[in-house]
Amino acid sequence: MVTGIASAADALYVERRDGNIKRLFKRAHAGGATLQEVKLPIEGSFQLNASESPASAADPRLPGLVLDLQSWNRARQIYPVGADGSVANSGLQPRGPYDAPADIVVTEVKVPSHDGALVPLSILHRKGAALDGRNPTLLYGYASYGITEEPFFSPGRLAWLDAGGVLAVANPRGSSVYGQDWYKAGWQATKPNTWKDFIACAQWLVDQKWTSPAKLGILGGSAGGILVGRAMTERPDLFAAVVPAVGALDMVRAEVTPNGVPNIPEFGTRATEAGFRALLAMSTYHQIVDGTKYPAVMLTHGVNDPRVEVWHSTKTAARPAAATTSGKPILLRLDYDAGHGIGNTRKQQMQERADVYAFFLWQMGVEGFQPKAP
Repeated sequence: MVTGIASAADALYVERRDGNIKRLFKRAHAGGATLQEVKLPIEGSFQLNASESPASAADPRLPGLVLDLQSWNRARQIYPVGADGSVANSGLQPRGPYDAPADIVVTEVKVPSHDGALVPLSILHRKGAALDGRNPTLLYGYASYGITEEPFFSPGRLAWLDAGGVLAVANPRGSSVYGQDWYKAGWQATKPNTWKDFIACAQWLVDQKWTSPAKLGILGGSAGGILVGRAMTERPDLFAAVVPAVGALDMVRAEVTPNGVPNIPEFGTRATEAGFRALLAMSTYHQIVDGTKYPAVMLTHGVNDPRVEVWHSTKTAARPAAATTSGKPILLRLDYDAGHGIGNTRKQQMQERADVYAFFLWQMGVEGFQPKAP
């Protein structure tokens, strides 16, 4: 799928998405040239759209372009692309000590969902990771508003990988990884495809022996709370632990909040029967069933959240705590100095990430993260 174009003096440059990664092509202005791929040093993401940040740059007066490129396991670097197709590191951003971990690799796959749709899944892991079902694995997704999870580098992930973990990132329907049709296939009444795609990715990780239900956790934030919450209620047997962060979990009531009306185009309205039924289907709180063995849950939220009110998490913590028969913990982590997370300090971000990782590793039975005997 074409996601961006840029014109330089020598050629038209084309950005194409292939699953979760981007590829670069060029077509010379002269001589009736065909579209040719420019081989990049890493498989990752870049933006030819000047409205995006960070954006790559082309000048119609000059040949070639300047590419701002990063991947899941390589920090962003500036690469000049020559008219001859050469790509070289500019050296304008010297690498830090953690910017290119040599032993972290990425496996890109496309997973068949419940109806045959192929869901892109990126898997970060150490070289030589054993496919024995024993890897602590964290699966992340969002898939709302057409937002696509593109490869980007975060050194904070290294803590999870250093603990022997595997990190997987999915782009279910509701993202726009394959364009507008893919987005609208996980929108309003079609929203169930979002969590069904996510469940398919989780089941695939188990079937391929990357992990097992006892070692699999899921994480999603804000509208991603719909994704992980409904995956949990539909397949509680598939996960060891679940973390909805500032999650939208009561979609029936959400419309009456200050941020509710602006979200009607995305999720629908309870003013019609069809809209109400669609919202009820995507509402985690209303899908919790008494007497079910739910996995361990930790809900995190900033008390001053203006986008997704904190009561989404507080009431949804109380409901499975009363309903579950698994004996696993249902925890609520509240930060009274935080909101939706956007304005959090680096210290707040790192403290929450440490708590979330420790919770998952505890519930996955990883040595060193288990409570000590009194």
